[in-house]
Amino acid sequence: MQLIRGAVATAVLVLNTALWGTLIFLMGLVKLLLPLALVSHALHGFYKCWCRGNYFALKLSGVQFSTEIAPHINAQGWYLLVANHISWLDIIVLTAIEALPTPKFFLKDELKYVPLIGSGAWALGMPFMKRASKAQIAKNPKLKGMDVARTQKSCKSFKHHPTTVINFAEGTRFTEHKQQRQNSPFKYLLKPKAGGTAFALQVLIEQLDGLINATLIYHGGNKNIFQSFMLGRLAVIDVKLDYVPLAKVPQGDYQLDKAYRVTFQQYLNAQWHSKDNLIDSLSTLQSSSNAIAKEVSQL
Repeated sequence: MQLIRGAVATAVLVLNTALWGTLIFLMGLVKLLLPLALVSHALHGFYKCWCRGNYFALKLSGVQFSTEIAPHINAQGWYLLVANHISWLDIIVLTAIEALPTPKFFLKDELKYVPLIGSGAWALGMPFMKRASKAQIAKNPKLKGMDVARTQKSCKSFKHHPTTVINFAEGTRFTEHKQQRQNSPFKYLLKPKAGGTAFALQVLIEQLDGLINATLIYHGGNKNIFQSFMLGRLAVIDVKLDYVPLAKVPQGDYQLDKAYRVTFQQYLNAQWHSKDNLIDSLSTLQSSSNAIAKEVSQL
C-alpha cells in the first residue's frame, strides 16, 4: 500500500509540473507580445495552481504534513525566507504551504537559457542573479553596485504580487559527505553561506515586511528523502516558520563593508545553531513517539 501511495503521489507531482509548467511557458510567450497586468495575473494563477497540486500530491503520499507558522506571517505580505536544504522535495514542501505568499526564487543567470525553467521563471518575474566578483570589481570599479541595482530592477514586479523569496542559505543539499568535507560544526546542517542571504536582503529590503526563518525536518524512510517519498516510506514532514522583524536583522553592504560582513556571518551562524538544536529536539521527540507507538502496537 505504501509503494502504491508513493507511486501515485510521484505521478501527480510529475503531471502537475508538466501541465502547469507548459501553460506558464505558453502564457510567457503571450507576455512577450502583450506585457499586460491581466497576463501577469493569469501567470500567477497558473503558478498557484501548481503550488496547490504540490500540496495535493503530499497528502496523497500519506505523509503527515505538520506546519507551525508564526502568527505575524501574512499571506498578503512580502518576505525573505531563509531555510535549510535537505532534499529536492524542499521546494515542493515550501510551495505547498498555502499560508505563505507566492513563493519565488533567486536563480543563477545561466538558468535563463534552460527550457521551461528559464522561460517560466522569467514569465513569473523571478530574478536572475549575475553578480560581479571581487576580482572583476577590482579591474572595473564601475561594476560596484551594479549587481544590486540590476537585481532590484528585476524584482520590481514583486510589488504587484505578495511574495515569499526563498533562499537556501547552505547553497546545496545536505549530505553527510558534504558535512564532513566542510567540517561543519552542526549536527544536521551544512555551514550557511552568508553572502547570498545578505545580498538578497540588501536587494529586497525596501519591499520586505520581515524575514522568515524556516526549518525543515523529515522523519521516516532512508537518507534519500525524495526516494523515500516515491516509495511511500516518508512518515512526517515538520516545517517551522519563525517570523523575524527586520529591525532584528543586521543590514548593510556585505561585499564592501568588512565589519558588516563579520556581523552578518555571526548573526546567521547563531540562527543556524538554534536551528540545529531545534532539529535535534524534534528528531528526538519523533523517535520517542515512534518507539512508544511500536510498544503499544505489540501489546
